[in-house]
Amino acid sequence: MSPITTLPITTLFTDLGGVLLTNGWDTKMRQRAAETFQLDFAEMNERHHLSFDAYEEGKVSLDEYLDRIVFYAERPFTRDDFRTFMFSQSGSFPDMIDLVCRLKSQYGLKVAAVNNEGRELNSHRIAKFKLGAFIDFFISSCFVHFRKPDADIFRIALDIAQVEPSQVLYIDDRAMFVEVARDLGIKGIIHTGYDDSRQQLAQFGLTLRNEES
Repeated sequence: MSPITTLPITTLFTDLGGVLLTNGWDTKMRQRAAETFQLDFAEMNERHHLSFDAYEEGKVSLDEYLDRIVFYAERPFTRDDFRTFMFSQSGSFPDMIDLVCRLKSQYGLKVAAVNNEGRELNSHRIAKFKLGAFIDFFISSCFVHFRKPDADIFRIALDIAQVEPSQVLYIDDRAMFVEVARDLGIKGIIHTGYDDSRQQLAQFGLTLRNEES
């Protein structure tokens, strides 16, 4: 299959949760936390939705976020207990990490993470999964104080990477975020799984050598 574009892709923008890693703190994880610590999930979740945007934008700390959703009342467990549980929920998708690493090496790509995540959770995941070994820039919402779908987070990513939109390919599991990036001239892939994303990357000319015909 011939590439969709003749312009060279020099840079990959990628989400973290849902693409390279599991989500950081999603509904299922919060449900598990409520069960583990015997909390009222409905109340905790309502408080979460009122507070989480501010945490992801770096405007409140993790301790402040937890004060709002859990520790507004006395609890028989500590903040460290809850933080440890929260951090333990993260996993990785090694096949996707390997794919990005191999494409980066083969094509000399810049790689930037463009993701919504709170500072402490983001820093933990970067360190735990050694993301700094292959990701050149972390344009995380907690660092730049914009969160997707705000288009400014992509504009900042372009400025930091010093690249034209036409040279970027963006991978995200959420269609809306891909659409926002496309409005800025950034090509996008909606990630649904390893095999599909590998095939879509190949359509943009990013094919692993052992898969070339």
